[in-house]
Amino acid sequence: MNRIRDLREDRDLRQVDVSEAIGIDQRTLSNYETGKTNPDSFAIIKLADFFGVSADYLIGRTNENKISADDIIKKIDRIRLVLDDIEKDIKNIK
Repeated sequence: MNRIRDLREDRDLRQVDVSEAIGIDQRTLSNYETGKTNPDSFAIIKLADFFGVSADYLIGRTNENKISADDIIKKIDRIRLVLDDIEKDIKNIK
């Protein structure tokens, strides 16, 4: 998956920087970049989130490398739900 390497290099990051940030082994990331192995869905999501691109872009289904406004809204909604749960937990502690 050359897009992973391209995204990493565009940001002047080393493989170890990306692998540590998303929680995978550096050799695994190297294998993704060289095409020796393909990332599983979990790794694709982590990489897409890390680089701020869509999973579709990462796997080559689209050439649009920006996350859509709908994707951002969905992310914000998920974050709001998590924050609401945290707020409820805090109130229950008091």
